[in-house]
Amino acid sequence: MATVVLLRHARSTANGSGVLAGRAEGVHLDDTGRTQAEGLVARLADVPLRAIVSSPLTRCAETVAPLAADRELVPVTEDALAEVDYGSWTGRALKDLFSEPLWKVVQQHPSAAVFPGGEGLAAVQARAVAAVRAHDAKITAEHGDHAVWLLCSHGDVIKAILADALAQHLDSFQRIMVDPSSVSVVRYTETRPFVLRMNDLGSALTGIVPPEPKPEEEAVASGDAVVGGSTGA
Repeated sequence: MATVVLLRHARSTANGSGVLAGRAEGVHLDDTGRTQAEGLVARLADVPLRAIVSSPLTRCAETVAPLAADRELVPVTEDALAEVDYGSWTGRALKDLFSEPLWKVVQQHPSAAVFPGGEGLAAVQARAVAAVRAHDAKITAEHGDHAVWLLCSHGDVIKAILADALAQHLDSFQRIMVDPSSVSVVRYTETRPFVLRMNDLGSALTGIVPPEPKPEEEAVASGDAVVGGSTGA
């Protein structure tokens, strides 16, 4: 199967505002975010990308625009990768949400959290994981097991995908950090996913490109872990 680069959108006007933006309209990248988006071209210069798949929200579209233009790729919009529908919590100040009984559920038992008038985090994970696996299978079928593609989405959505890849219960997904413009990398196989990077804000991403198998490794199933540990790229 292919390798997917999970990119959280760059810093937006809502990040750091103390407000839960959710799916509210009018949320764009701020000056820092635009710089981060432009920087993706250099960060991923040595990573051959076969496709870019993005949440439909503006901040994700703006994040991938410079990279898509540089690679001459047309981003595929995927509604199942949209931000969590926070319902009536959308647009509210976080300081006011801390006192809501649901806040503790979100923190301690997120699999049971359903936002009033919105969706539950378990449903978010189900739709996002189904989408990433479907796109990964399609890209693999078109371009082969060594294909690399990029998915741009939102913090909680990517955390939910990573929790699934780590075989980690959704109730523990708050332990995962996914910062704006960070990269996490998952390589799916027929038997298990391999998590190659998490919350990476560095610049050298050459190592995520799948190497061609050596002759002595060709008989080993792609989903098998290396006994004794990897020897590195």
